[in-house]
Amino acid sequence: MLIEYIYKSEKVKYLINNHKTMLEHLTKETFKQKVFNFETNKEWKFEGDKPAIIDFYADWCAPCKIVAPILEELSQDFNGKVDIYKVNTEEERELSAMFGIQSIPSLLFIPKDGQPQMAMGALPKDTFVKAFKDVLNVEKE
Repeated sequence: MLIEYIYKSEKVKYLINNHKTMLEHLTKETFKQKVFNFETNKEWKFEGDKPAIIDFYADWCAPCKIVAPILEELSQDFNGKVDIYKVNTEEERELSAMFGIQSIPSLLFIPKDGQPQMAMGALPKDTFVKAFKDVLNVEKE
């Protein structure tokens, strides 16, 4: 029994440590290139070529840790249809302030055309899928 437990926990550690994430962490500079260049544009102008979602999070945040694997799954489910980004609110305070982030996780849904919409809290996967359809106009095949 103990050996089986050790094997399973080692296998889980291996999978976690060797998992290739499809999420991209944004800095102020990459945000300006890929999402919105707030230094040159006063009005919202999305720089991306497909819809996106941005997860504003912190490493110490328990609800953020619940959302993280859901976003990983969604990045695979919607691969190539939606860009999924993460912004560490502790490291990128200027970006957090620009969007008025006061609670985390906060999730910014950015359609290809139109205005972005913010949601707060640890959303379940089915809520993300519905928002992808309703806000981003993207569906799984």
